[in-house]
Amino acid sequence: MLSFHEILIRLLYAAFLGACIGVERDYHRRPAGVRTSMFVCMATALFTIVSVEVSRMYGDSSPTRIASNIVQGVGFLGAGAILKDSAGLVGMTTAATIFVEAAIGMAVGGGMFAVAGAATLIVLFGLLVMAKLADRLNLRAHLLLFRFTTTHPESVAGEVQRLLATLKIAAQQFRVSMSGSTSVVEFQADVSHAQQQQIVEQLNREGIITEVLSVEGRHE
Repeated sequence: MLSFHEILIRLLYAAFLGACIGVERDYHRRPAGVRTSMFVCMATALFTIVSVEVSRMYGDSSPTRIASNIVQGVGFLGAGAILKDSAGLVGMTTAATIFVEAAIGMAVGGGMFAVAGAATLIVLFGLLVMAKLADRLNLRAHLLLFRFTTTHPESVAGEVQRLLATLKIAAQQFRVSMSGSTSVVEFQADVSHAQQQQIVEQLNREGIITEVLSVEGRHE
């Protein structure tokens, strides 16, 4: 059996690796920050240790019985981080991060310290380096607010709707309102950089004032 000292080291190491991932989540204001990530890693490490130790104590021939159910439990936890809105699913990265944190915790619980450490570095590489690369190459969609000020709201609104349908973009909060002697057509949408350029190029002309604003508060 593992000694209390060995178990404590594994739990602390699992919590440390989880915290490393959680710091990145908190820094970028994403769900599942330091505390959540610590607890997921430490809990799965503890479940793995308990699974093996209990089977040794009672002579169970299946030491991974408890550990095998961790995957299902973490699946429910990750599902809770995924939200559905009119633009699609958000929170997929958070759910995937929780899932991999559980795997890291299980690796630590099983005494695979080097593997767990390497997996943590790979996760941080994906969250930090790959995210920046995706932004630089304009691969990721961003939630933007498009506002068109015009004196011909009916024709512009119809043109916007046809363009969105052609580009297969789901618009949120589409509305037409009056602002003095002019009208404002606006909507929010998750769009790539290329889609943003297409929308602006198609609608930015004489008689139409185009504004594109970033919308904060999206969860990844």
